[in-house]
Amino acid sequence: MAEGQALLSLRDLHKAFDTQEAISGISLDVYEGEFLTLLGPSGCGKTTTLRVIAGLEAPTKGVVLLNGEDITRLPPEKRQVNTVFQNYALFPHMNVEKNIAYGLRMRGASRQEMREATEKMLALVQLEGYGKRQPGQLSGGQRQRVAIARSLVLSPRILLLDEPLGALDLQLRRQMQQELKRMQQSLGITFIYITHDQEEALGMSDRIALMREGRFVQIGSPQALYEQPETAFAASFIGETNLLRGRAAAVRDDGALIEVGGISLPVDSQLWISPGDAMCVSLRAERLYMSPVPVKEPCQLSGTLAESRYAGGERVCMVHLPDGQVLKSRHPTEGEAPLSVGDQVYLWWHQPSAVLVRDDLAQEAL
Repeated sequence: MAEGQALLSLRDLHKAFDTQEAISGISLDVYEGEFLTLLGPSGCGKTTTLRVIAGLEAPTKGVVLLNGEDITRLPPEKRQVNTVFQNYALFPHMNVEKNIAYGLRMRGASRQEMREATEKMLALVQLEGYGKRQPGQLSGGQRQRVAIARSLVLSPRILLLDEPLGALDLQLRRQMQQELKRMQQSLGITFIYITHDQEEALGMSDRIALMREGRFVQIGSPQALYEQPETAFAASFIGETNLLRGRAAAVRDDGALIEVGGISLPVDSQLWISPGDAMCVSLRAERLYMSPVPVKEPCQLSGTLAESRYAGGERVCMVHLPDGQVLKSRHPTEGEAPLSVGDQVYLWWHQPSAVLVRDDLAQEAL
């Protein structure tokens, strides 16, 4: 995926239903051949954004551009955009071939064109030989593949997918994630995908646009959102993290010191921090190590082991700090030190693992 001129651009989009704003001034560029995921909790505005792109909803304010052309008021059938929904929306009285070819027939394609395109799509979604079956004879995963083939056969510039795997069981869902990514890469079509499943977003996307309350919180690669979250919400929504709160004891060019329960800890700082400011640091649970004795590390806190749960290859522990904060640690069980609930333990981490974030989950408990 090479960035250049955007294939799709959203400019200051708003959408209100009565007095409630579902999306509040979002802007976004999406590029040719990109797999972009809109990620966020239920009610954050993902589906409304998708419906505006599809032409199924008109924005209250703002512009939608496709290849530089304003399509904001263009009806859905005039856009080079197709949508795949969670409920498949197949015609139950038509067999698989006829379902896939339906859009081509509406466009006036010849029988030969429909037959060739349908065979190509059946091969793409790995359903060769299923053309004469009825939708009721297919599994959920197979029906979803047919729905995807029916959208792709029209060669859209952009395919919109609204939680298309949400109705599938976990094993089939994971298999279909791989299939979708394979199809997208094979065709080079731009996918805009909606999910509230962070694992799905991390594993499939070129970029993720994380939404909250009708706005984009952070847009970037899966690695950027996981490794360098910008806010407490972003850190806690993607992956499993601890939000360690303290105050800035000192700020230097090369970092800052955060004071937690009378202990000063070094962090890589941002310029927006000043001495005395409340600070929030994201610490991933799997990068928080535990020891029964102090270690020679500058990033270290002591606490009481309050919970220890064996989970096969790893152990999940909850540690209470003297100031009342609770941190979660995940570590491999192989070679672990024997510890019991109630023991004093030492939590430590490598300084780059602690990421300073803006506390948009604001708790003024410090």
